[in-house]
Amino acid sequence: MLTCIYEASASKRGHTNIKLVLEPIEQYSLLDQYIHVDADLKKAECVMKSIREKISPQVYRELAYASMAYEEEILDLIYRVLLVGFSYGADVLNMVMYREIMQFNQIRRRLGREVNHFQEFVRFHEVEKGLYVAHIEPKSRLVVALGPIFADRMPSEHFMIIDDIHKEALIHPKDEMYYLKPLNDSEYEQLLKTEEMNDTYTDLWKVFFESIAIRERANEKCQTNLFPLWTRKHAVEFKDNT
Repeated sequence: MLTCIYEASASKRGHTNIKLVLEPIEQYSLLDQYIHVDADLKKAECVMKSIREKISPQVYRELAYASMAYEEEILDLIYRVLLVGFSYGADVLNMVMYREIMQFNQIRRRLGREVNHFQEFVRFHEVEKGLYVAHIEPKSRLVVALGPIFADRMPSEHFMIIDDIHKEALIHPKDEMYYLKPLNDSEYEQLLKTEEMNDTYTDLWKVFFESIAIRERANEKCQTNLFPLWTRKHAVEFKDNT
């Protein structure tokens, strides 16, 4: 994404004549010229340095965070935010008179809510002694945002959080730094089997969930608002109900 931004800025084609999109492109237009851009670390670092120095490190963090969002327009919105940012500096995200800034902030807030959902709804299985694996299916590529949250909760445990939609795994070795690993088809198929394993903690959690429930006060609508249906697929307490 950063390389695309670099190439767009360096092309001198005029900002209004450029739209950045993520591949794969599902619908082509005969009136547009499509230019594929390969990732280039030096160009990406150049863009990172420019954002930090000419706008602010905080704005860079916000843009990097929002880049995980699933919305197709996020790359182009980041580009438009930067165009405003290089003119107005660190206050760019407060310039809500610009439509692009308002749209960016809306996506950023939605992404934050999605991350908050999954930091509460991740369910781990102990697949072998001392190794915990969780599967999630988020809309956005947010698994890396869960890294600092669960590394703080479980610093001395081996664990993995697997994004089944984007085939990525957050891997945390015991007492070490976590890292992100893309999964090939073979690795993904092997890790998919881990969810079929039942363990003591899974059974205990189901018993706990059932025992604290007050059936006379059940409120499905409220529960759905707090725990959306699309996040429940890998929640063990709902396994027999979905």
